Amino acid sequence: MAPPFGRLRLAGGELLHHRMVRWWSGGLLRVFGMRVRRTGTPMPGAVMFVANHVSWIDIVALHSQRMMGFVAKREIADWPLVGWLASQAETIYHQRGSQESLGGVLHEMLARLRTGRAVGVFPEGRTRDGREVGPFHARIFLAAVEAGVPVQPVALRYGEGGSGQVAVAFRPREGFFANFLRLLGEPSRPVEVAFLEPIQPGEAAGGRRRIAEAARERIVAAMTA
Repeated sequence: MAPPFGRLRLAGGELLHHRMVRWWSGGLLRVFGMRVRRTGTPMPGAVMFVANHVSWIDIVALHSQRMMGFVAKREIADWPLVGWLASQAETIYHQRGSQESLGGVLHEMLARLRTGRAVGVFPEGRTRDGREVGPFHARIFLAAVEAGVPVQPVALRYGEGGSGQVAVAFRPREGFFANFLRLLGEPSRPVEVAFLEPIQPGEAAGGRRRIAEAARERIVAAMTA
C-alpha cells in the first residue's frame, strides 16, 4: 500500500508513489550494473503492456520506465527486496494452476483498466532460457478486449543485441536467491527496452487470440532486428 504522501501528484500528473517506484527500480538496476536503453514511448493511461519473459528482473526494468501493476506468481511476494518492491508496485499476484485465482486476476485487471490504470503481463506464463520467445496465452488478453484498451508490446533484451539473454535467465534448477547472487557478479550490460507499436482496440478482428499473435509477432521481430 502506498504511503499517504505517495498519493500526491507531481507537476506532470504522475503520482509521487509511482515516481518512487520508478526511482527504486532504476536504482536496483544500477546495483546490478544494468543501464537501460529505451526506444519507443510507453503509452499513458489505461493500457495493457505485454513483454517477453526472461528473468525476474524484467519487472524491475519495465517499472523503471512506467508504473504498471504486473501479474506475477504469488511466490514473488516472499522474495527478499524484490518481493517488497513488487508489492509497492501494486502487483497482482496469481496462484499458478488455480482457475479461481486466474478469474480473480482477470477481474482485478479489468477493474484497473476501467479506472484508467495500466497493467503489465508476461503472456508466455513463465520465464524461459533466454533463447526463444514462447507462445502467448490468449486468455490473459481478455481484460484488454473487455475494457476496450490498447495493448502495447514491449521487447526486452539484455546485453548488446540480446547477447546476455542466456546469462540473465534462470539456469536449470536455479532458485531466485542463487540467480540474484549470480547476477550481482555478472559484468555490466545494457538492458534494451523497446516499446513497440500498440495494438488498438478493434484492430485485431480475431479478438484476444489474434491480439496475442500480433503482440508476439511484433516482439519477435524486434528481438531479431
